[in-house]
Amino acid sequence: YVMMMPFKRQALVEFEGVESAKKCVSFAAEEPVYIAGQQAFFNYSTSKRITRPGNTDDPSGGNKVLLLSIQNPLYPITVVGFFSFGFPDLGSLRVFPFCAPPGQRQLLNLLCRFESVFCAQKAKAALNGADIYAGCCTLKIEYARPTRLNVIRNDNDSWDYTKPYLGRRDRGKGRQRQAILGEHPSSFRHDGYGSHGPLLPLPSRYRMGSRDTPELVAYPLPQASSSYMHGGNPSGSVVMVSGLHQLKMNCSRVFNLFCLYGNIEKVKFMKTIPGTALVEMGDEYAVERAVTHLNNVKLFGKRLNVCVSKQHSVVPSQIFELEDGTSSYKDFAMSKNNRFTSAGQASKNIIQPPSCVLHYYNVPLCVTEETFVKLCEDHEVLGFIKYKVFDPKPSAKTLSGLLEWECKTDAVEALTVLNHYQIRVPNGSNPYTLKLCFSTSSHL
Repeated sequence: YVMMMPFKRQALVEFEGVESAKKCVSFAAEEPVYIAGQQAFFNYSTSKRITRPGNTDDPSGGNKVLLLSIQNPLYPITVVGFFSFGFPDLGSLRVFPFCAPPGQRQLLNLLCRFESVFCAQKAKAALNGADIYAGCCTLKIEYARPTRLNVIRNDNDSWDYTKPYLGRRDRGKGRQRQAILGEHPSSFRHDGYGSHGPLLPLPSRYRMGSRDTPELVAYPLPQASSSYMHGGNPSGSVVMVSGLHQLKMNCSRVFNLFCLYGNIEKVKFMKTIPGTALVEMGDEYAVERAVTHLNNVKLFGKRLNVCVSKQHSVVPSQIFELEDGTSSYKDFAMSKNNRFTSAGQASKNIIQPPSCVLHYYNVPLCVTEETFVKLCEDHEVLGFIKYKVFDPKPSAKTLSGLLEWECKTDAVEALTVLNHYQIRVPNGSNPYTLKLCFSTSSHL
């Protein structure tokens, strides 16, 4: 039995016998074990047994209520939109969420009651372990202890699918005059979600073999940064980065790396803690993505420690001069190089962990492999080992392609230094901004 503890980035694993646990700990002590590219450490727990929720593995328990846990929610999930894009219609009746503790937004728990025990069993078998979005928002489904749910109104906190208008009749109580423009603007949707993305096939391992189960599920596009849509900074939108090379890192290079995972508002190096910076990002989801993908990454011979800061915003105080002569504070809120400023722009970004292959784009047609070689030499970064350019369209004004480095660390350093480099063209009025990101390809 395994119980995830995402808040602590830990997990409890219960073996059938003590000998199996001893073998696991002994093996991990002698040979490093890597999970998702990061080393995992094993030790004995003080717990003798992992406590299971009631009826967790007993499908004959007669419970129609399931406990759903959404782990690693890098994108916002609401109750109303949940079944519209993450769940085939399996006769679900009621949904009721448990609020996570303040500051702990990585996990959302929901109770769902189904029409029958059979429908609940099908839902658990089909979707336990499935990702709502690729690589995140993972569903963990168990049988719950309650056998019934009481939903008094339909809103973002609870929903009864058997009573679509539950609670809405109370909205007009006390009104003496009719509203001028009706209940809401014509373009407003009660579920808070915009248009759905294209219909994607539901993976075969998640289909239940029933003719009532739809084979297409609509996945909505991730929303743009909340700071641009609503203004202000939600709690947990600041990340603290330590382990930065004091001679080679500055505010712009921190921006070059972290902008791949969300909009960057401000960057400030801390005077009292050398090699440490605060990065204010567009929202807490950008922070989650940055922590997930950049923590423990090696950069310029030092290993980064990326975590959520207790600060709610970055204040431009105690500004000083860094080793390279640049300022310790910089505001990027209006930077054109932010890549999540609109829903359309955000949907084009492919969130990828660091890899040895970089995708480059927005370079002029005259750029060649020799141009990139000289660029690496001029900026004192290790050169790439493979180069590939994509065939441009006849009407294209820019080129794109792939660059592969010997190892992931070399690629991360090259991206940190060269991302957003201004390429000037002879007789050209405006320079081209080189844009880099991690590729989905592992090798060329």
